[in-house]
Amino acid sequence: MRIGVVFPQTEIGADPAAVRDYVQAVESLGYDHLVTFDHVIGANVASRPGWSGAYESRDMFHEPMVLFGYIAGLTQTIELFTGILILPQRQTVLVAKQAAAVDVLSRGRLRLGIGIGWNDVEYEALGEDFRDRGRRSEEQISLMRRLWTQEHVTYDGLWHRITDAGINPLPIQRPIPVWLGGGDDRLLDRVGRIGDGWYAMFRDMDTGRSMIERIRTSAEKAGRDPDAIGIEASVAIRDGAPDRWVEEIEARRALGVTHLSVNTMGAGLTSPEGHIDAIRRFKEAIDGI
Repeated sequence: MRIGVVFPQTEIGADPAAVRDYVQAVESLGYDHLVTFDHVIGANVASRPGWSGAYESRDMFHEPMVLFGYIAGLTQTIELFTGILILPQRQTVLVAKQAAAVDVLSRGRLRLGIGIGWNDVEYEALGEDFRDRGRRSEEQISLMRRLWTQEHVTYDGLWHRITDAGINPLPIQRPIPVWLGGGDDRLLDRVGRIGDGWYAMFRDMDTGRSMIERIRTSAEKAGRDPDAIGIEASVAIRDGAPDRWVEEIEARRALGVTHLSVNTMGAGLTSPEGHIDAIRRFKEAIDGI
Protein backbone atom coordinates (compact mmCIF):
# COMPACT_ATOMS: atom_id res chain seq x y z
CA MET A 1 0.00 0.00 0.00
CA ARG A 2 1.29 3.46 -0.96
CA ILE A 3 0.87 6.12 1.72
CA GLY A 4 0.32 9.81 1.00
CA VAL A 5 -1.05 12.99 2.55
CA VAL A 6 -3.97 15.26 1.77
CA PHE A 7 -2.69 18.78 1.14
CA PRO A 8 -4.39 20.89 3.85
CA GLN A 9 -6.07 23.13 1.31
CA THR A 10 -8.39 25.07 3.57
CA GLU A 11 -5.87 25.53 6.40
CA ILE A 12 -2.40 25.95 4.86
CA GLY A 13 -2.85 29.64 4.01
CA ALA A 14 -1.51 31.66 1.09
CA ASP A 15 2.17 31.99 2.02
CA PRO A 16 4.29 30.33 -0.73
CA ALA A 17 7.02 29.59 1.83
CA ALA A 18 4.56 27.67 4.01
CA VAL A 19 3.45 25.61 1.02
CA ARG A 20 7.12 24.94 0.16
CA ASP A 21 7.99 23.87 3.70
CA TYR A 22 4.99 21.58 3.90
CA VAL A 23 5.48 19.73 0.61
CA GLN A 24 9.21 19.34 1.19
CA ALA A 25 8.44 17.90 4.63
CA VAL A 26 6.02 15.45 2.99
CA GLU A 27 8.79 14.25 0.69
CA SER A 28 11.52 14.14 3.36
CA LEU A 29 9.29 12.04 5.61
CA GLY A 30 9.06 9.41 2.89
CA TYR A 31 5.44 9.77 1.82
CA ASP A 32 4.59 8.49 -1.63
CA HIS A 33 2.08 11.05 -2.86
CA LEU A 34 0.24 14.28 -2.18
CA VAL A 35 -3.51 14.75 -2.78
CA THR A 36 -5.17 18.08 -3.57
CA PHE A 37 -8.87 18.94 -3.50
CA ASP A 38 -10.45 21.32 -6.00
CA HIS A 39 -12.95 24.16 -5.94
CA VAL A 40 -12.67 27.18 -8.25
CA ILE A 41 -15.22 29.50 -6.70
CA GLY A 42 -17.17 29.50 -3.46
CA ALA A 43 -20.76 30.49 -2.74
CA ASN A 44 -21.57 33.38 -0.42
CA VAL A 45 -23.77 31.65 2.16
CA ALA A 46 -25.10 34.98 3.42
CA SER A 47 -27.24 35.19 0.29
CA ARG A 48 -28.18 31.49 0.35
CA PRO A 49 -30.19 30.60 3.48
CA GLY A 50 -30.09 26.88 4.17
CA TRP A 51 -26.85 26.30 2.27
CA SER A 52 -25.79 22.67 2.82
CA GLY A 53 -22.66 22.44 0.69
CA ALA A 54 -19.43 21.23 2.23
CA TYR A 55 -17.53 24.40 1.26
CA GLU A 56 -18.27 28.08 0.65
CA SER A 57 -16.51 31.34 -0.19
CA ARG A 58 -14.61 31.57 3.09
CA ASP A 59 -12.83 28.25 2.40
CA MET A 60 -9.47 28.67 0.63
CA PHE A 61 -8.53 26.42 -2.28
CA HIS A 62 -5.29 26.66 -4.27
CA GLU A 63 -5.86 25.88 -7.95
CA PRO A 64 -4.52 22.31 -8.39
CA MET A 65 -2.66 22.63 -11.68
CA VAL A 66 -0.97 25.90 -10.73
CA LEU A 67 -0.13 24.44 -7.33
CA PHE A 68 1.35 21.31 -8.90
CA GLY A 69 3.45 23.38 -11.28
CA TYR A 70 4.92 25.09 -8.20
CA ILE A 71 5.37 21.84 -6.27
CA ALA A 72 7.01 20.11 -9.24
CA GLY A 73 9.97 22.45 -8.90
CA LEU A 74 10.21 21.97 -5.14
CA THR A 75 10.21 18.16 -5.02
CA GLN A 76 11.81 15.17 -6.69
CA THR A 77 9.86 12.01 -5.88
CA ILE A 78 6.33 12.50 -4.54
CA GLU A 79 3.47 11.71 -6.88
CA LEU A 80 1.00 14.57 -7.46
CA PHE A 81 -2.65 13.48 -7.34
CA THR A 82 -5.76 15.59 -7.88
CA GLY A 83 -8.37 14.14 -5.59
CA ILE A 84 -10.47 15.30 -7.34
CA LEU A 85 -10.39 17.80 -10.22
CA ILE A 86 -13.96 18.66 -11.22
CA LEU A 87 -13.50 17.93 -14.89
CA PRO A 88 -16.86 18.77 -16.55
CA GLN A 89 -16.78 22.37 -15.35
CA ARG A 90 -13.54 22.86 -17.29
CA GLN A 91 -12.59 22.94 -20.97
CA THR A 92 -11.32 19.48 -21.85
CA VAL A 93 -8.46 20.40 -24.17
CA LEU A 94 -7.16 22.98 -21.70
CA VAL A 95 -7.15 20.38 -18.88
CA ALA A 96 -5.31 17.95 -21.15
CA LYS A 97 -2.73 20.66 -21.89
CA GLN A 98 -2.33 21.62 -18.22
CA ALA A 99 -2.02 18.01 -17.12
CA ALA A 100 0.60 17.31 -19.77
CA ALA A 101 2.58 20.36 -18.64
CA VAL A 102 2.50 19.24 -15.00
CA ASP A 103 3.53 15.74 -15.99
CA VAL A 104 6.48 17.09 -18.00
CA LEU A 105 7.60 19.52 -15.29
CA SER A 106 7.34 16.82 -12.59
CA ARG A 107 9.05 14.20 -14.80
CA GLY A 108 6.03 11.91 -14.94
CA ARG A 109 4.63 12.27 -11.43
CA LEU A 110 1.01 13.27 -12.13
CA ARG A 111 -1.99 11.09 -11.33
CA LEU A 112 -5.16 12.84 -12.48
CA GLY A 113 -8.15 12.19 -10.26
CA ILE A 114 -11.36 13.58 -11.72
CA GLY A 115 -14.99 13.83 -10.66
CA ILE A 116 -18.20 15.56 -11.64
CA GLY A 117 -18.71 17.64 -8.47
CA TRP A 118 -21.81 18.70 -6.58
CA ASN A 119 -21.74 22.51 -6.70
CA ASP A 120 -23.93 24.04 -9.40
CA VAL A 121 -22.67 27.48 -8.37
CA GLU A 122 -19.30 26.63 -9.88
CA TYR A 123 -20.79 25.30 -13.11
CA GLU A 124 -22.81 28.49 -13.54
CA ALA A 125 -19.74 30.67 -12.94
CA LEU A 126 -17.60 28.67 -15.36
CA GLY A 127 -20.25 28.53 -18.07
CA GLU A 128 -20.68 24.73 -18.18
CA ASP A 129 -23.79 22.53 -18.02
CA PHE A 130 -24.41 20.95 -14.61
CA ARG A 131 -27.05 18.52 -15.89
CA ASP A 132 -25.03 16.42 -18.33
CA ARG A 133 -21.76 16.42 -16.38
CA GLY A 134 -21.57 12.66 -15.83
CA ARG A 135 -22.04 11.60 -19.43
CA ARG A 136 -19.85 14.43 -20.65
CA SER A 137 -17.00 13.38 -18.38
CA GLU A 138 -16.69 10.05 -20.21
CA GLU A 139 -16.14 11.82 -23.52
CA GLN A 140 -13.68 14.16 -21.82
CA ILE A 141 -11.60 11.23 -20.56
CA SER A 142 -11.61 9.58 -23.98
CA LEU A 143 -10.49 12.78 -25.68
CA MET A 144 -7.77 13.58 -23.14
CA ARG A 145 -6.25 10.13 -23.53
CA ARG A 146 -6.02 10.63 -27.27
CA LEU A 147 -4.49 14.07 -26.83
CA TRP A 148 -1.87 12.63 -24.46
CA THR A 149 -0.84 9.82 -26.80
CA GLN A 150 -1.18 11.17 -30.36
CA GLU A 151 0.69 13.98 -32.06
CA HIS A 152 -2.42 14.99 -34.01
CA VAL A 153 -6.03 14.23 -33.15
CA THR A 154 -9.23 14.32 -35.15
CA TYR A 155 -12.25 13.92 -32.90
CA ASP A 156 -15.98 14.39 -33.50
CA GLY A 157 -18.01 13.66 -30.39
CA LEU A 158 -21.25 14.85 -28.83
CA TRP A 159 -19.55 17.75 -27.04
CA HIS A 160 -16.10 18.09 -28.62
CA ARG A 161 -14.66 18.59 -32.08
CA ILE A 162 -10.98 18.71 -33.05
CA THR A 163 -9.71 18.68 -36.62
CA ASP A 164 -6.17 17.37 -37.03
CA ALA A 165 -4.52 19.18 -34.12
CA GLY A 166 -2.55 18.28 -31.01
CA ILE A 167 -0.90 19.50 -27.84
CA ASN A 168 2.85 19.97 -27.47
CA PRO A 169 4.65 18.86 -25.38
CA LEU A 170 3.06 15.50 -24.87
CA PRO A 171 3.26 14.16 -21.31
CA ILE A 172 5.90 11.76 -20.02
CA GLN A 173 3.18 9.24 -19.18
CA ARG A 174 1.22 8.29 -22.25
CA PRO A 175 -1.51 8.33 -21.15
CA ILE A 176 -1.57 10.01 -17.74
CA PRO A 177 -3.45 7.76 -15.26
CA VAL A 178 -7.05 8.88 -14.74
CA TRP A 179 -8.72 7.98 -11.46
CA LEU A 180 -12.39 8.72 -10.77
CA GLY A 181 -13.80 9.98 -7.49
CA GLY A 182 -17.31 9.64 -6.10
CA GLY A 183 -19.72 7.10 -4.69
CA ASP A 184 -22.77 7.05 -6.97
CA ASP A 185 -23.57 3.67 -8.56
CA ARG A 186 -23.16 5.16 -12.03
CA LEU A 187 -19.73 6.42 -11.04
CA LEU A 188 -18.69 3.02 -9.70
CA ASP A 189 -19.74 1.40 -12.98
CA ARG A 190 -17.77 4.07 -14.84
CA VAL A 191 -14.65 3.30 -12.80
CA GLY A 192 -14.90 -0.36 -13.74
CA ARG A 193 -15.37 0.41 -17.43
CA ILE A 194 -12.83 3.20 -18.04
CA GLY A 195 -11.01 4.22 -14.86
CA ASP A 196 -7.42 3.52 -13.88
CA GLY A 197 -8.45 3.79 -10.25
CA TRP A 198 -11.08 4.94 -7.76
CA TYR A 199 -10.73 7.71 -5.20
CA ALA A 200 -12.93 6.03 -2.62
CA MET A 201 -15.58 7.84 -0.61
CA PHE A 202 -16.81 5.59 2.19
CA ARG A 203 -16.33 5.24 5.93
CA ASP A 204 -18.19 2.02 6.71
CA MET A 205 -16.19 -1.06 5.73
CA ASP A 206 -19.22 -3.08 4.66
CA THR A 207 -20.32 -0.27 2.36
CA GLY A 208 -16.80 0.03 1.00
CA ARG A 209 -16.64 -3.70 0.32
CA SER A 210 -19.92 -3.55 -1.61
CA MET A 211 -18.79 -0.56 -3.65
CA ILE A 212 -15.49 -2.19 -4.57
CA GLU A 213 -17.31 -5.34 -5.62
CA ARG A 214 -19.52 -3.28 -7.92
CA ILE A 215 -16.40 -1.79 -9.56
CA ARG A 216 -14.90 -5.25 -9.99
CA THR A 217 -18.09 -6.59 -11.56
CA SER A 218 -18.24 -3.65 -13.96
CA ALA A 219 -14.59 -4.20 -14.92
CA GLU A 220 -15.18 -7.89 -15.62
CA LYS A 221 -18.20 -7.10 -17.80
CA ALA A 222 -16.02 -4.66 -19.76
CA GLY A 223 -13.34 -7.32 -20.26
CA ARG A 224 -10.88 -5.59 -17.92
CA ASP A 225 -8.75 -7.00 -15.11
CA PRO A 226 -10.29 -5.77 -11.82
CA ASP A 227 -6.94 -6.14 -10.05
CA ALA A 228 -5.44 -3.52 -12.36
CA ILE A 229 -7.78 -0.83 -10.98
CA GLY A 230 -6.25 1.05 -8.04
CA ILE A 231 -8.20 2.19 -4.98
CA GLU A 232 -7.31 5.17 -2.81
CA ALA A 233 -8.92 5.71 0.60
CA SER A 234 -8.15 8.11 3.44
CA VAL A 235 -7.72 8.28 7.20
CA ALA A 236 -8.42 11.47 9.17
CA ILE A 237 -6.12 12.54 12.00
CA ARG A 238 -9.12 13.89 13.89
CA ASP A 239 -10.76 10.46 14.05
CA GLY A 240 -8.51 8.94 16.67
CA ALA A 241 -5.15 8.13 18.22
CA PRO A 242 -2.23 6.23 16.60
CA ASP A 243 -3.64 2.80 17.44
CA ARG A 244 -6.83 3.76 15.66
CA TRP A 245 -4.92 4.93 12.59
CA VAL A 246 -3.18 1.57 12.31
CA GLU A 247 -6.51 -0.26 12.63
CA GLU A 248 -8.02 1.91 9.91
CA ILE A 249 -5.13 1.22 7.56
CA GLU A 250 -5.25 -2.53 8.13
CA ALA A 251 -9.02 -2.59 7.57
CA ARG A 252 -8.66 -0.77 4.27
CA ARG A 253 -5.76 -2.96 3.19
CA ALA A 254 -8.00 -5.98 3.74
CA LEU A 255 -10.55 -4.46 1.35
CA GLY A 256 -7.94 -4.23 -1.39
CA VAL A 257 -7.08 -0.55 -1.03
CA THR A 258 -3.80 0.15 -2.87
CA HIS A 259 -3.24 3.79 -1.86
CA LEU A 260 -4.06 5.63 1.36
CA SER A 261 -3.78 9.29 2.32
CA VAL A 262 -3.88 10.97 5.73
CA ASN A 263 -6.04 14.08 6.11
CA THR A 264 -4.95 16.54 8.80
CA MET A 265 -7.68 19.11 8.19
CA GLY A 266 -10.45 19.58 10.74
CA ALA A 267 -8.22 18.48 13.62
CA GLY A 268 -7.86 21.89 15.23
CA LEU A 269 -4.38 22.54 13.84
CA THR A 270 -3.69 26.25 13.68
CA SER A 271 -0.51 26.56 11.58
CA PRO A 272 1.37 24.95 8.70
CA GLU A 273 3.88 23.73 11.30
CA GLY A 274 1.03 21.97 13.08
CA HIS A 275 0.16 20.06 9.92
CA ILE A 276 3.81 19.11 9.40
CA ASP A 277 4.01 17.81 12.97
CA ALA A 278 0.79 15.83 12.43
CA ILE A 279 2.05 14.05 9.32
CA ARG A 280 5.33 13.33 11.13
CA ARG A 281 3.45 11.72 14.04
CA PHE A 282 1.30 9.73 11.65
CA LYS A 283 4.32 8.41 9.75
CA GLU A 284 6.03 7.38 12.98
CA ALA A 285 2.88 5.58 14.11
CA ILE A 286 2.41 3.52 10.95
CA ASP A 287 6.01 2.75 9.99
CA GLY A 288 6.53 -0.98 9.99
CA ILE A 289 2.95 -2.11 9.52
